[in-house]
Amino acid sequence: MRALRMVDLVTQYEKLKPEIDRAVLGVMEAAAFINGPEVQSFQKELEGYMDVEHVIPCANGTDALQIAMMALDLQPGDEVITASFTYIATAEVIALLRLKPVLVEVDPHSFLIDPEAVRKAITPRTRAIVPVHLFGQCAPMDELLSIAHEHGLFVIEDTAQAIGCTHRGAEGARRAGTIGHIGCTSFFPSKNLGCFGDGGALFTRDAALADRIRRIANHGQSQRYYHDDIGVNSRLDSIQAAILRIKLRHLDTYTQARQAAAARYDAAFSGHSGIEIPARVHWSDHVFHQYTLKLTPGVRDGLQAHLNTLGIPSMVYYPVPVHLQKAYVQADAGDRFRNTEQLCAQVISLPMHTELDDEQLDFIIDSTLQYLNQSTPA
Repeated sequence: MRALRMVDLVTQYEKLKPEIDRAVLGVMEAAAFINGPEVQSFQKELEGYMDVEHVIPCANGTDALQIAMMALDLQPGDEVITASFTYIATAEVIALLRLKPVLVEVDPHSFLIDPEAVRKAITPRTRAIVPVHLFGQCAPMDELLSIAHEHGLFVIEDTAQAIGCTHRGAEGARRAGTIGHIGCTSFFPSKNLGCFGDGGALFTRDAALADRIRRIANHGQSQRYYHDDIGVNSRLDSIQAAILRIKLRHLDTYTQARQAAAARYDAAFSGHSGIEIPARVHWSDHVFHQYTLKLTPGVRDGLQAHLNTLGIPSMVYYPVPVHLQKAYVQADAGDRFRNTEQLCAQVISLPMHTELDDEQLDFIIDSTLQYLNQSTPA
């Protein structure tokens, strides 16, 4: 059996090696390393895949979030609502721009931001909502868009974990990241569509907003040496774009492989009293950036240690919620984050990637059940 990894990028690369090596060598030979033809081609191909008018590549997903907030002209002191159960980058850029992160609760089963918690958090200073499409499925966008429209707020989608996911809502079927005012994604290597370094992109249907995003990502330039906005330097390099072009052609197949692995996990774990399998919401498909179980309290650390002794990796996303992080601690949190804090204490993610085979899945499943049946009988 091949060595188990949370994400098996080695085997994935081996399958694409001739094509990727040829593409990378082509960039090297052309020496068009920055904003070369591969970047332009990837942008157009991703626009087609996402069915969105404007894709603006950038250096990474965190930059994408920052550029989005700059493009919407959010000002210091403005409040931006997001979930406390997420990776820190979502809140980090809010604080970095001297905006105020307003953290809210999530649903305990889907792990997605709770629209009612969003509604209760709105004040006269609120300017934007940042829903996170966590672990591979869309936040409840119809409800969030309705709230945003009612209060005149922007919606910035954090799509880093859900590229290729489809939301079925009032506007019909749309890709995650193309529903709100701006969508942001990451091409970090472990993402469903990942490059071999850092990379990111922004999505929008608004032409004027797209122009501003492009300027901000390029030092605020309208043309070379003419700076209309305060900007940053955030570019996707040509080598990463060349790799992403190849992997984009496989993204739907990759999604199907992840969904098949998730179905195997589901069949094995469903009905066990100590395990809650990932919930599926009715408005979205699930592309399984992570396969995350919610366990009976008190057994997770033992299970993780047990799996580790067998060479099975696992991860806890996330052990400390944003509202309890030292840099963001909210002394008045009270019990407003009961769901989030329970999730941080109970969730565990098992290996989930495109290269999982039956032998590996059986070993992971059997090993997990072996421990949990001793701790929490089925």
